[in-house]
Amino acid sequence: MPHTSSQTPPGCSESPVYTPQPYNRRDPNTWDVLYIDQAIPLDPVAKSYMLKDLQHWTRSYLLIPIKAIANIFLAIIMTIKRLLPFQFRAYRLMHQVAAFFLNHFVTPEACYLIIRHIGLGSNIANFLIENGPDPEIERSTLYPKTVHDLADRMAFLEHDLILYNFVWDYHQAQEEHPQWLAAVQERGLCFDSIQPIEVNIDFDKRRWCRILDLESAIELFKVFYSLCLTSDEFARAVLSLQLDENFGLYISNLTGDSRWNHVITNRHPLIPNSPFNAARDLFLHGLLTEYLHRYLELYQASR
Repeated sequence: MPHTSSQTPPGCSESPVYTPQPYNRRDPNTWDVLYIDQAIPLDPVAKSYMLKDLQHWTRSYLLIPIKAIANIFLAIIMTIKRLLPFQFRAYRLMHQVAAFFLNHFVTPEACYLIIRHIGLGSNIANFLIENGPDPEIERSTLYPKTVHDLADRMAFLEHDLILYNFVWDYHQAQEEHPQWLAAVQERGLCFDSIQPIEVNIDFDKRRWCRILDLESAIELFKVFYSLCLTSDEFARAVLSLQLDENFGLYISNLTGDSRWNHVITNRHPLIPNSPFNAARDLFLHGLLTEYLHRYLELYQASR
């Protein structure tokens, strides 16, 4: 059932709109307060799913043991792969297993946020291209709508490649067109790429085993991710999360507004983070992408 970022899925019995409880000043509900607060603006539908995900029981009871077990297996896999005289990869298998895992063990809310994240990344990269030094840079066409699309397009691998290739092409173009920013400021920013993201998730179909919250699912899948990539590819994927700072600075350069950059916490790609924190960094990356996209939507509306 189609679902854009601004409307409820047709025929879905469960409204995505978060409904706060009556406020108790002597016992405030954490999540109700965070929902009401707009200091960090987010798409309201995505935020409602985030808050439902954060309140899921698996996050409270399973996340800590899952994280401990996942890091033990990650250490074993990384050590063995570094010691082997050869490297192997299994991209197709990785994405097929990911799709099966998401469809059978992860909540619909978490699946929605994952699929939406890929599309938001494409929107942001394309916005920077259409307002950058060379509008002819290859644009992203990665817009999955379903969990199966993630496997068919090998979306996780492609998403990382889009980020790195964009940074490379963007800086090549800056060297070739040193006066590009003045030209963009003269003509004004184009927001054609900042469009709603369509995600098709059946929220009514809830299997008994679809219980994992988003961060718990990421913790588990990072282990399989490391197994299916070479050591260098896995390190590259982990480091890509710290490019959030770069993309935030690219946006600030275009808008002339850097007041919000302090919100970006995935920083300093020249000092790579530990892969054992990759799940947490990815969790943050999803939130920061949501915020950056919402910032562009609001910036466009204010103009």
